[in-house]
Amino acid sequence: MFATIKQIFNHKNKDIRKRILFTFATLFVFKIGTTITVPGVDKQQLDLSFLEILNAMSGGAFEQASIFALGVMPYITASIVIQLLSMDIIPYLSELTKQGGVGRAKLNQITRVVGIVLAFIQGYMYSFTYIKTGSPIDYVLYALVLTAGTALVMWLGDQITKKGIGNGTSMIIMAGIITTLPGMFGNLWKELIGNRGDFIGILTFVIFVLVFLAIIIGVIFEECAERRIPIQYANKSTSTTGKQSYIPFKLNGAGVVPVIFASAIVSIPQIIGQFIKNAEFSMFVNKYISYTSTTGFILYMLLIIGFGYLYTYMQLKPNELADNLNKNGGYIPGIRPGKDTEKYIKTVLSRITIVGASFLALLAGIPILFGKFSSIGTSISISGTGLLIVVGVALETYKQLESQLVSRTYTRGRKGRR
Repeated sequence: MFATIKQIFNHKNKDIRKRILFTFATLFVFKIGTTITVPGVDKQQLDLSFLEILNAMSGGAFEQASIFALGVMPYITASIVIQLLSMDIIPYLSELTKQGGVGRAKLNQITRVVGIVLAFIQGYMYSFTYIKTGSPIDYVLYALVLTAGTALVMWLGDQITKKGIGNGTSMIIMAGIITTLPGMFGNLWKELIGNRGDFIGILTFVIFVLVFLAIIIGVIFEECAERRIPIQYANKSTSTTGKQSYIPFKLNGAGVVPVIFASAIVSIPQIIGQFIKNAEFSMFVNKYISYTSTTGFILYMLLIIGFGYLYTYMQLKPNELADNLNKNGGYIPGIRPGKDTEKYIKTVLSRITIVGASFLALLAGIPILFGKFSSIGTSISISGTGLLIVVGVALETYKQLESQLVSRTYTRGRKGRR
């Protein structure tokens, strides 16, 4: 890690430093936007209920009734919808997934359009939460402001991806959560200890901090753990090359994406409840879908595991992996090329994914369980899930930065030998 930091400050990596500074500057613009309240809205009337995860991912913008209140959640929801429809449900979308870079670019454009539409729909629903008494024009105008805010956040994310470091959408989510963590620890201290300073409160605070540290260690372990499948190539052997080729399968190939997706899905009934203002429906959501309820917690865990499977298979695609391996003259020792290789890869992938996804669900559930069986509030326990997202995104960004530095060093080395 220290070697990577040293390379960043190397005068030869000036462009890397510019990318890092650009990322921080863009995130600073995002943070400023989260403090700008939509005109004509009384944010004191807002009751977050159990929409804390949405508020955390938006950097507190939802609570502030900010122009960035929706954040990138509509885009994430659109991504879920498009990816599901691309799995042989809509032929046109399925065909785009097979067209390489051009197809991915078109899918990305479609996802953005769907994200903007969802932003308007969600913004219109939220307008009834923020504006207690208003005309239909007021609600539409408010929805348009939130839609424009989401469009701007999506654009900022694109700029980070192109000119900065890491995935722009993930970086914005991470930045939003980080800004809420200091306040969360402050509220935790006041709630557990305050002016009393009793032993039980101090002990609970220490245990909660240790839980946070355990989550960080767990995420690092999961991100680094991998299963390596040895590969042989025709007319090549490890004795001549001196190196063993292999396919690395991460224990958790989906990263923290399943947690983000699951949070987005669980928040949908909450959004509907805020819109329709039906007491019976709200009571049902609180009793059966809320994170603090038993059924809601189980649903959340199952969604994380399900999205872990779905996203891993969508990213790796065992059939394409087996075909590409066969085309390049490669094979897994003891496994026949073709269908047998595909079946073997699916088996290995299924086994490690169930372990990785279950472990990810456990890490996401620990803070919620801790909050349920202690006196801390929902907002504090949900921040534990936010921490899980922060650590995962930070590790992915660090690995991307490290690979860029290694690639540049290797390139300069080859030029120097010439």
